Amino acid sequence: MTDTPCKITVTRRLPAEIELRLADLFDVTLCQDDRPMSPEDLIAAARDSDVIASTLGDRLNAEFFASAGDRLKLVANFGAGVDHIDLKAAISHGVTVTNTPSVLAEDAADMAMALILAVPRRLVEGVKALEAGKFTGWSPTWMLGHSVRGKKLGIIGLGRVGQAVARRARAFGLSVHYHSRNRINPHVENELEATYWESLDQMLARVDIVSVNCPHTPATYHLLSARRLKLLHPDAFVVNVSRSEIIDEAALAEMIEKGQLAGAGLDVTNPSPTVSRRLMRLPNVVMLPHMASATRESRLDMGERMLINIKMFIDGHKPPDRVIPEFL
Repeated sequence: MTDTPCKITVTRRLPAEIELRLADLFDVTLCQDDRPMSPEDLIAAARDSDVIASTLGDRLNAEFFASAGDRLKLVANFGAGVDHIDLKAAISHGVTVTNTPSVLAEDAADMAMALILAVPRRLVEGVKALEAGKFTGWSPTWMLGHSVRGKKLGIIGLGRVGQAVARRARAFGLSVHYHSRNRINPHVENELEATYWESLDQMLARVDIVSVNCPHTPATYHLLSARRLKLLHPDAFVVNVSRSEIIDEAALAEMIEKGQLAGAGLDVTNPSPTVSRRLMRLPNVVMLPHMASATRESRLDMGERMLINIKMFIDGHKPPDRVIPEFL
């Protein structure tokens, strides 16, 4: 970087402590209204910035990098997922991309486990029944759900979040099965008492609950396709705290409507209003507004990680969380 002050544009509101530190350290333009920037405003900001501190809602595609000009050198993403950034385009235009991995694994796993419990035990249905005045007293046969103890949990993607889910699942008496691009270290596998399946199809045919914890990449788009969802038995549940694109949610909705699946817990959902409304109407689907990492602790940790990446980059060092497409 040059000796001139580094100019940073932050695209959304961040925790006040993080914004204060950014303002103390850099020449920073903060977001005031906490609304996503338009593509035109993003490009204008990039032309006047050395660093864009981006978030999930920013579509930094090939057109963005082609139009950003020569000043932009770093996209410091506030978040672990980078599927909204065209990494190849960034690299071709000399722009480094960083993210904030690891810090949200535990909170995301907490939410996955909450959904793993909430859907089979019909927690949201119970709350709605109380609110609607439908509960007239205890009955031996009313609002029966399913136990999770003794069930088989199939985790898709046994990275940081997947392993944290596995540890929680074992405490609730679930047996852990997993499918990942690469088999994990045998010591970790033994610690988790996890069974590896090279074939995703074979794992899906044998588990009771599926937890999606892999990143969204071109290779994982609709990884849980209509064909694969049909491999699950009718009493199986699907939980997703990763990205909605990994599941064919139209097929998921249809199968739950027909009783071919027992339900789903979704922290992320298809942006299509038609698909979302179909899922939302189903009593055995718990839908959340992308809350898995929404804790104060995670957001502060993400901000600190982002600050470290920016400071290291500006000081002429390789930032610790540089995103390399081949490693995703």
